[in-house]
Amino acid sequence: MNGTIRAQIKPVLQVSIVTKQDQRSGKLTQGVVKEILTNSPTHPHGIKVRLESGEVGRVKEIHK
Repeated sequence: MNGTIRAQIKPVLQVSIVTKQDQRSGKLTQGVVKEILTNSPTHPHGIKVRLESGEVGRVKEIHK
């Protein structure tokens, strides 16, 4: 699943995000969702979240 639909993302889910500084390289960071920062129901580049580690980025993959 990709991370463009807000309803699919919940706290405690394991996800891969791309942070602002890694957008050019596309490097993904894995972690657990702590907080959802995007208010709209969808976003073409991914829903913005804060991980439990404190990193902020847009969800690119949702892990089961």
